[in-house]
Amino acid sequence: MPLDADRDVPGLIVKFGDYPLHHGGVGAIRSLGRMGVPMYAITEDAYTPAASSRYLKRAFVWPTTGAEEPDHLVEGLLRIGRRIGRPAVLIPTDEEAAVLIAEHQDALGDRFLFPRVDPALPRRLASKQGLHELCAEHGIPSPAAAFPQSYDDIADFAEKARFPIVAKNREAFVRRSRPAVNGTTKIATREGLLALARDWGTRPSVILQEYLPREDAEDWIVHAYADADANPLALFTGVKVRSWPPHAGMTANAYVVDNPELADLAARFVKQIGFSGIIDLDLRFDRRDGRYKLLDFNPRMGAQFRLFESESGVDVVRAMHLDLTGRRVPEGEQRAGQRYVVENIDLPALLAYRRSGYTTPHAPGRPSGTELAWLAGDDPLPFVTMLARLVRPGAKHLYELWRTNRRGSGTSTN
Repeated sequence: MPLDADRDVPGLIVKFGDYPLHHGGVGAIRSLGRMGVPMYAITEDAYTPAASSRYLKRAFVWPTTGAEEPDHLVEGLLRIGRRIGRPAVLIPTDEEAAVLIAEHQDALGDRFLFPRVDPALPRRLASKQGLHELCAEHGIPSPAAAFPQSYDDIADFAEKARFPIVAKNREAFVRRSRPAVNGTTKIATREGLLALARDWGTRPSVILQEYLPREDAEDWIVHAYADADANPLALFTGVKVRSWPPHAGMTANAYVVDNPELADLAARFVKQIGFSGIIDLDLRFDRRDGRYKLLDFNPRMGAQFRLFESESGVDVVRAMHLDLTGRRVPEGEQRAGQRYVVENIDLPALLAYRRSGYTTPHAPGRPSGTELAWLAGDDPLPFVTMLARLVRPGAKHLYELWRTNRRGSGTSTN
C-alpha cells in the first residue's frame, strides 16, 4: 500500500561544506519526492546533481565551508525557511548540520520540524573522543584509542604503540577548519607518526586508534530512525563490500544482510543514550575476538541509506517524515539480499580491493535486486550531471588508488 505521507509538509536537505557529488542528498530528494512530498535542498551551486533532480522543487544556492559561525548558519537556515513559507522537515547530510540543528533547537523550532534530542548529544556522538567515551560508559565494544593533547603525548604513545595504527580527526567542525589528516589515515611506523605529528600544532585534534587487520575483519553498517522515546521505528543491517577510499571511506558497494545480534546492539545503545532521529553506524566485526566494534556513529542520514528499504516501502528518511508529521510508520522486514552500488566510486574501489586480503563471507553470492546511487529511470539528470562534474574528482580517485597501491609507504590515507 502507498505510504500515507503528509504532502503539505516539505523536506529540506541541509548540508554545510563543498561536496556537490553527494548521492545521499539525491537519494533523499527522490525518496520523499516519489511520495509527493515537495523537496528543497541547499546546494553549492545551481548545477549540482541534486539541483537537477526532477523531484526538487527548488535549490537554494548557498556555498558554505562548515567553518562559519553558528549564528550565521542559523540565520541562513531561517532565511530559507521563510522563503519556503511553511514548516519543513530538516534532513541533515553531514555532522556539522546535525550538530547545528540540535544545538539551536529553540531558534529553529518555529520554522522547521526535526527530532528533538539532548542538544549536546549529536556533537558528542560526532566526536571520536565523545563516542569512545559513550561506548565505554555503556559497554559497547570499540577499538582501543588514545587522545593526545600535545606532541609529547604523541611521542610517548609512539614508544608503546603497536603499529600500524589509525589517525582520525577528532571533532566535527574542526575537521573542516583545521583538519589534522585527510580522512582516516593508516600509519605504519613510529617514524611515520612522528613526521605527521609535527604538522598537527600544539593541541592536535586527532584520535590515534587501534588498527583492526583487514584479513581479520568484516565491515557492517546499521541505519535506523528512532522516535522521541528512542525506540527504533525502522532499523536495518547490512555488510559493506567495498568503500572509497578503501576500508575507511564512503560505501561504494554493500548488501542488506539480516543480523539480529547487530540490530539488538544498535537498538540497545540508541535507547541507552536517548537518541532520537536518523542514525548511520559503521562497525567492524573483529574475527579475533568475535565482537562488533563501533567505529562511527553518524547522527544523521547516511549517504547509502537507500540500500535499505522495508517490505512496506519504508526507509529511514521516509520513517522520519512520517513520524514527525504524525503519520504511522508501517512495520515490515528489511529486503535482505538487496545491493547498493555507487557508480562513480565502485570501480576504483574494486581495483583497490583485489589485493587487500579483505573478504565479506556474509555477502550474498547474488543480489536480490540492485539500487544504483545515481542512475534512475524516472530521474536521469542527476546521473548525467554527476558524469559531467566527475573529471576532477575522477582524477583525484585515480591518484588515491595509486597511493593505496604504493609499496613501502609509511602512511596511507584509507
